[in-house]
Amino acid sequence: MQTRYFPLLALLICACGPASETPLATPGSSQPVESRPANSPDQRPAVAGQTRAPGEALGVAYTIETLATGLDHAWGLAFLPDGTRLVTERPGRLRLVDGQGRLSTPVAGLPAVDANGQGGLLDVAVDPDFQRNGLIYWTYAQAGEGGNGTAAARGKLFMGPSPRVEGVQVIWTQTPKLKSALHFGGRLVFARDGTLFITTGDRSISEGRMQAQRLDGTLGKVVRIRPDGSIPADNPQVGKAGNRPEIWSAGHRNIQSATLDSSGRLWTVEHGAKGGDELNRPEAGKDYGWPSITYGEEYSGRPIGEGLTAREGLEQPVYYWDPVIAPSGMAFYQGDLFPAWKGSLLIGALRGKHVARLTLKGDKVVGEERLFEELDQRIRDVRVGPEGAIYLLTEADDGKLLRVVPRP
Repeated sequence: MQTRYFPLLALLICACGPASETPLATPGSSQPVESRPANSPDQRPAVAGQTRAPGEALGVAYTIETLATGLDHAWGLAFLPDGTRLVTERPGRLRLVDGQGRLSTPVAGLPAVDANGQGGLLDVAVDPDFQRNGLIYWTYAQAGEGGNGTAAARGKLFMGPSPRVEGVQVIWTQTPKLKSALHFGGRLVFARDGTLFITTGDRSISEGRMQAQRLDGTLGKVVRIRPDGSIPADNPQVGKAGNRPEIWSAGHRNIQSATLDSSGRLWTVEHGAKGGDELNRPEAGKDYGWPSITYGEEYSGRPIGEGLTAREGLEQPVYYWDPVIAPSGMAFYQGDLFPAWKGSLLIGALRGKHVARLTLKGDKVVGEERLFEELDQRIRDVRVGPEGAIYLLTEADDGKLLRVVPRP
């Protein structure tokens, strides 16, 4: 295991106490961390503070440890009750990583994965009752009639020298399938009531984009199911003719970040186009606007649709980025190892090659900090471990599992 030490810049300038007790800035006291011009400079936020929150460097000193290397485009991370980590690799392998950072052989028994473009083996989650039932869950790109799409499956995990899953069930399949290698979404989040949220994408082609706000398919949606794939009776579309009963919310582009806050509410971040990455708090039955409203523009530089950023009946994002950071993976920090970060939202950035730390006051972002830029790595997933450390997965041919702990 390799350990890297990153002295706090503030302590080099002013040795005035422990890093966690010496904030460099407070909300509202500094310029935004984003200094690049917006792709759509004529667009204006709907409310103050909806983008480019004040920069907020809290001066926390940390150490980054390398736990495992050689991961081929790692995508998702989860923890078993004994501390073993589950890591997915997009080409289709699920690995176990023990306390010494040793990688297992690929877990046997997973269904076929359509590993192409952004598709492959995606997220992984552990059943809240794992110690009794041994179940794990994963999302993946599934090939089928008409193309491919996101699917979710579960199986019972058996540990040992040759780990495997048995009794595999495909519990949910995205409809319709389309011919695309992009925008699968794929995050899994267990709600406090035991139901399971699954995020999806619009597949990044016109046919899919135009279905993101329709309720007869699951492109560009958050869906909510029970762990066995059945539909909760209180889902907002249940009993509505022609609507998919698993839909929770609509109008999303490509959600690759999802987590619960301390009160159990779902938060997501989705990829925008050229501008328009969005932090949302999806609520039952609501439409979050894509592609009718968005902050950003087409990659060609043309407006998206009518170029609108607001419309009656469509939800505004809590926060947005323009230019984009390309978000993937996130967690609310509720651990004890980093008291100064408690309550912060940590969001991995692929294009930005950092972790965006957001300070929230209520449901409003009041400060933003960019962490771990010295890694110069695409951050695919961010998790908080059971001991309060922060875990990162880097997106690369030779990806890494990293752990962030306070500097001794």
